[in-house]
Amino acid sequence: MQREDLKNALIVSCQPVPGGPMDNAEMVVGFALAALASGAAALRIESLPYLRAVRAATDAPIVGIIKRDLDDSPVRITPFIEDAEVLADAGADIVAFDATDRVRPASVAALLAAVKAKGKLAMADCSSLADAEAALAAGVDFVGTTLSGYVGGPEPVDPDLELITAMRRLTPFVIAEGRIRSTEQAAAAARAGAYSVVVGSAITRTEHATSWFKAAVSEAFAARERTSKPLLAIDLGGTKIMAALVQGDRVLEELTIPTAREAGPDSWITTLVEQTQAWRERIGGVSIAVTGMVNNGLWSPLNTATLDIPRDYPLVTKLQHAFDLPVFAANDAQAAAWGEHRFGAGQGENLAFLTISTGIGGGLVLNGKPLLGIAGHFGLVRSPSHGAEPLENSVSGRWIAAQAKQTGHEVEAPQVFAAAAAGESWAEAIVEQSAERVALLCRDIQLMFDPACIVVGGGIGLAPGYLDRVRAAIPAEPARLKPKIVAAKLGRHAGVIGIADLARISS
Repeated sequence: MQREDLKNALIVSCQPVPGGPMDNAEMVVGFALAALASGAAALRIESLPYLRAVRAATDAPIVGIIKRDLDDSPVRITPFIEDAEVLADAGADIVAFDATDRVRPASVAALLAAVKAKGKLAMADCSSLADAEAALAAGVDFVGTTLSGYVGGPEPVDPDLELITAMRRLTPFVIAEGRIRSTEQAAAAARAGAYSVVVGSAITRTEHATSWFKAAVSEAFAARERTSKPLLAIDLGGTKIMAALVQGDRVLEELTIPTAREAGPDSWITTLVEQTQAWRERIGGVSIAVTGMVNNGLWSPLNTATLDIPRDYPLVTKLQHAFDLPVFAANDAQAAAWGEHRFGAGQGENLAFLTISTGIGGGLVLNGKPLLGIAGHFGLVRSPSHGAEPLENSVSGRWIAAQAKQTGHEVEAPQVFAAAAAGESWAEAIVEQSAERVALLCRDIQLMFDPACIVVGGGIGLAPGYLDRVRAAIPAEPARLKPKIVAAKLGRHAGVIGIADLARISS
């Protein structure tokens, strides 16, 4: 045969599990003929008996190998010169051998010379680009990715597409092999530059393929069982922590505890475990919405004035250890935005969400998808202060209380709103200034994202009369430019409902 005979070919490796029920010549021949009848262009066969049996049944191209477990070498695939010779004599068109840079019984050059002396093509089973470069320099006909991931360290799960692409820069004659377990992966290997693609266990090792499907369906069944249970949903903010049992858009039970700001996140988690102990048998997972940023399960503050926590705190890992359940975490305002999109004031709409409370949080849902990461952190914009401080430091509840103190009134934000409602000028001035700044923020959000509505929640945002003041402070301009500002429908439950639903769609 010629190398070109394997161009764009599917090669099926017919290697039964050693000692398994299909480890006999009749089964190997059956697998080989079935593969060829279904479109395979060539076969990869292990051992002399099976190679001879398959060669007697077909004249299709065969890649032949012999596997040995040696005491003095990690090389298993065609380790000896005699192995290469007998494979060629038994009818292999291509003899494949381990070409890795390890302690070996015979050099790559010696194996190659033996194959060429028999008039056969040689395939180098490689683990790295360096292996391929050395094998090609020696004169092999094909290089394969067969041993990528098998020369030390944990075994990968996916095929090494990067190695296929890198080898393709050296030669067109790259045979992709190793952990190709689906049609999508086989196609990806072809797109990566492979000359031919080998598929083995997914087709001819029923035991392996069955175990993959068993693992997949078992996890799916377990996930279905978990999602049929309520989720423990936690909304952890700078003032309070809400924990709730949430199913769909319903809060079945809830409890609220103050945020002991100086205690830190380890203490908060311990308290949550203690306070929710009675729910443990009922919940299928844990979801948590937090102020600040969550990145790959790590929690960091974005404004320490709102809540000061250690940077890159391993929130998801800590909760998984504490509850022994799957955990999903996201920013609290982003979770609330999703809750309002799914079940609340902006149901089904593109929306921006603002929660105005201890600080200002925000979230966006566009084209039916939540924007996570750092998207929507509108309270942290600094342009209104010319870079001096985040906007939330001159709008939110802590600022309102601080302004009241400067006027001689030692009260918190709720008392300021009560005083404003009673017509006290000092309180009206503070609330009005906060509302005006939020109005300008809403106008900017509308110009940037053009949402169908801006949903506002939080203790300040939903305080009596506050949104009316915000709407009144929107600059007079064409109606098309004015944002539609609506009150959050889910109220204080927006965060827990939203984070529970995000956890379900992410599982």
